[in-house]
Order: sequence, then C-alpha cells, then structure tokens
Amino acid sequence: MGIAEDRIVIGDPVARDIPYKSVVDLEQKKNQVIITAGSSPEEVYRIASVEKVLQVLKKFIIMSCNAYRLNAYFMSPAIRGGVLVKDAQWEKGAIAVVKTGIWFVSQTNQVCIPLDEVASIDLTSREIQEKDLNVVKIDHLIDNEVVTSFVLCPLTTLQVLYNFLKEATQDSEPAEALDPVTSQVAMLVYSGMDSHAIENMLQISQKELDAIYEKLLAMGVAEVLCIRKEIQLTAKGVRYISDSVKSSTN
Repeated sequence: MGIAEDRIVIGDPVARDIPYKSVVDLEQKKNQVIITAGSSPEEVYRIASVEKVLQVLKKFIIMSCNAYRLNAYFMSPAIRGGVLVKDAQWEKGAIAVVKTGIWFVSQTNQVCIPLDEVASIDLTSREIQEKDLNVVKIDHLIDNEVVTSFVLCPLTTLQVLYNFLKEATQDSEPAEALDPVTSQVAMLVYSGMDSHAIENMLQISQKELDAIYEKLLAMGVAEVLCIRKEIQLTAKGVRYISDSVKSSTN
C-alpha cells in the first residue's frame, strides 16, 4: 500500500486507488483502520499496520476526506469523573465530523469520539488565560465512564459547529421522554447502584424492575451488562443443607 498526498494506492490483488476526498467514514479498532469510500455503492476497506503508519494514514484522510471540518483548539479528554484530567491541555489542530465519529487531530495527537458514545453537547463558557470564552462541551463515554471534551474556535464558527454536532448526534437522543419512575431507575443505574439495591430503594418487585429495564433497552438508552439468575434448591439441595445444619449442631 502506498500513502500519497491525495490518495491511498493499494497494489495487487486489490489494485485500487482510494482518493481521500471519496472517504465518507473512518474508524479505528485496535491495530486497524476501517475506511468507507464512495457513495453508490459504498466500499469498505480494512487496513492493518503498525501505529506509526496508521497515524500518518489517518491524518491524511481526516484532513482531506468528505466531512465537515474546521480548524480549532481542543482538549480531549478534559474532565473524567468530575475531576480535571492531569496534564490536560489545549491542542491546536482540526476537528472533522464523519458518519460515525468526531475526530480531533493535532501535530502529535489523534482522538476519536464515536457519535454513538456522545451523551450531550452544550454551548458553555470556560476560563482560558483569565478570560471567559465560549466553548463547545462534549460529554461522552470512554470505557463506560462519562468524560468531557472541549472545543474552542471563533464565536461565529462555534455556533455553526454546535448546531452541526447537535444534528449529527440527534439519532442518539431518546425518541420519547422517560416517565418519573423510569427516569429515577435510570438515574440510580447511572450512580452505580445494582438491581437489588434499586428494588429496595424504590420498593418495587424484581418483575417491575425487569419491565422498566426492558423499556430502557427498547429505547436504546441502556444495554445488557449481565443477566441475573434466580435459583431455588432441589430436593437434593435441601437434603444437603439439612445435613450440613445437623453436622454443625452435633
């Protein structure tokens, strides 16, 4: 494979040229990048290599692909678990929004926020060099933990960026509002409480909680972490416990 300034050249037996401008999506999974190019039909290419090669390839693609793109400063991640990330700093580079993710690229760093991992996008202010400046705040998940990233650019561009990101992530927003009990359950799950503790706190049965879980799953706002088993003893089990009790009292 050759990495040119305007395209990827793949030799035999694939024998394809992939212009960067034809790329509509870019993902990275471990030691490979997944490139989607063209429109009708789209073609998907999986390219595996060492990290240094992938970094060069990703930078060429992100800076030239078919995506919404602008120059900006970014800090990602900036906050993790409500605490500032140690050594987090603003980086000068570009932001590109492709079909499945938001990419930040600087001279030394490349960060991707998958769109389906975005929790919220807000316009807010942040003190930078003793000045309150407007920024786009992106809350997203990393390893099931909520973290925050910031984007800084001129105010006129910032509003356009905010609107574009809101539109790009609208599919991840719930289609309907949660009723009070379901909302309360979701809040307790977010706080790290397990099913048994939620049942005790809200005074609801396992069957009622399972129905609420099914609703959250159907809305796409939750996913199955594990399946809890409820058991009862067989006659053999009862006999074992009875014998154990007798042995301990003798």
